[in-house]
Amino acid sequence: KLVRLCYKKLSMKRKSLNAQKLNKTLLKNKKILKLYSKLKKVLSKYRNCKSFTVAVSGGPDSLALTGLCKILLSEKKYKVFFALVDHNLRRNSNVEAKQVKNLLKKNSIKLVVLKNKKRINKNIQKNAREIRYDLLSNFCKKEGVKHLLTAHHLDDQVETFFIRLSRGSGVEGLSSMLEKTKLRYNINLLRPFLDINKEELNYIAIKIFKKTFKDPSNTNKKFLRTNIRRLKKNLLRNGIDPIKIAHSIKNIALTKDAINFYVIKSMKKIVKYKKKETVLNLEDFKKEPKEIKFRIINNIVKKRANTYYPPRSYKVVNLINRIEGKKLKKCTLGGCLFEKRNNFLYVSREF
Repeated sequence: KLVRLCYKKLSMKRKSLNAQKLNKTLLKNKKILKLYSKLKKVLSKYRNCKSFTVAVSGGPDSLALTGLCKILLSEKKYKVFFALVDHNLRRNSNVEAKQVKNLLKKNSIKLVVLKNKKRINKNIQKNAREIRYDLLSNFCKKEGVKHLLTAHHLDDQVETFFIRLSRGSGVEGLSSMLEKTKLRYNINLLRPFLDINKEELNYIAIKIFKKTFKDPSNTNKKFLRTNIRRLKKNLLRNGIDPIKIAHSIKNIALTKDAINFYVIKSMKKIVKYKKKETVLNLEDFKKEPKEIKFRIINNIVKKRANTYYPPRSYKVVNLINRIEGKKLKKCTLGGCLFEKRNNFLYVSREF
């Protein structure tokens, strides 16, 4: 037993030394060092971000983030969990998850696979996204972790902008993704690579893991994001630079921040949050500009339904029109029940 214990300790020490050597070698690469420094800089901005979960998919972007977080572990300042969601949408999804798990195991990374047990028949990408964040939030809560990292990048940001533009989104939607967003259980969703393009992440993933996995849904033309990617390639061929679009997104985000400042002040005056319902003063609500009305309804729905994504913009606009007319008595939106009584709108969670 003593011999076995000594051998095990020696083996672990050897692995640790080999990992340290590999990390030092990787950080000599300027491209890897650049993104590693970027990751550390983002983490340092958030208090107590010494433990977090990395959302893994097997694609080049998430594997790049995974590889950089593995290097981060060698500093012994961080506690990192790695989790992959098997959406159970394809027949071989469990096989794909095992392939990713085995690849990470070869690199001394323990991956936890979270299996979705709900059936997804409609609005596949939207519902899959919500289920993914629910499973990851539950995992973070279970492990006592307050931060979740994803590898969303500049290309994702531009694609999200075009998707929301095609749906008629306003300033809120067109500002696309933020570096930090709140999820359930007060979990912080952090996106450290929003200004990094996919090519850089792909390079790092291949350099660290030697391979990546492709998601078949990325080429499925029935999904809007797939068609947006094709459109983006055409725009690039015609001299429209995604980086310039990303600058425009940042400018829109600044506008959104200014509007949000006014929305918060307005909501303090005309919205009251109770234990089981939210009460909106319709007399004061009708005096607000359209964009402010839009934001107030979105904020109420997100808070009351405890959801990450607000309802589709056209549905919110339709609701506001009905509120201001005489047609609305009762209706539902985004998992909430709206009921008009005299000069007040009562919003409760739909069960």
